[in-house]
Amino acid sequence: MSRVYLVRHGQAGLRQNYDQLSEIGVLQARKLHDWFTKEHIVLDRVVSGGLMRQTETARHAVGDPSIDSRLAEFDLDMVYRSVAPVLRERDADFGREYDEMLIAMQAIDAPVHRQWHGCDVKVFRAWQSGELPVTGESWNEFKMRVLGTIEEIRETGSQRNVAIFTSATPIGLILAEILGVPDDRAMRLAGVCYNTSVTTLRVRDGDLSLLSFNSVAHLDDPTLRTFR
Repeated sequence: MSRVYLVRHGQAGLRQNYDQLSEIGVLQARKLHDWFTKEHIVLDRVVSGGLMRQTETARHAVGDPSIDSRLAEFDLDMVYRSVAPVLRERDADFGREYDEMLIAMQAIDAPVHRQWHGCDVKVFRAWQSGELPVTGESWNEFKMRVLGTIEEIRETGSQRNVAIFTSATPIGLILAEILGVPDDRAMRLAGVCYNTSVTTLRVRDGDLSLLSFNSVAHLDDPTLRTFR
């Protein structure tokens, strides 16, 4: 039997420079390092998506990872560029929410930078539904990219431990596939993932089972349990 540890990246930076760890994110990752050591977990392989916040988390927690670009999060900025102009024309409330968010982003350390804003939800749903064209990766392309990693997870060798550092949505999609639930459930799983949370899978003869979800046993200080 083998175990795969799916780890969400640490708290990221401000919204306009999101792909890096904040000071809290670095501390979360270092506490995760202490937890792996305390639990005597020896990793045979460490894999990360190619985003900076993912690889930095891996390095602070367990060391240099190998990179699998399929584990990267979707590009929210691309989705906004493609979808927001159309939604502004269709939905006055969206336009107001979007303008308010842009103003809030000008403030240093504004909490909105690390919150899922109302207009984010509308943009994401329009992208996920496929109702509007985008200039980059579609929802289905993103989903298939992430799920392309499952076969390799199934082939994890006997008595081997693997840590995979990724983001909330890939974790949600992988779990939804294992549990046989639809995409909307995947997003609900993603939405509650703490930064540096550990979700553990058991691999036995190619069969994947969920052992634990969203554990933050390493974050004994409640103020370190963040979502963005």
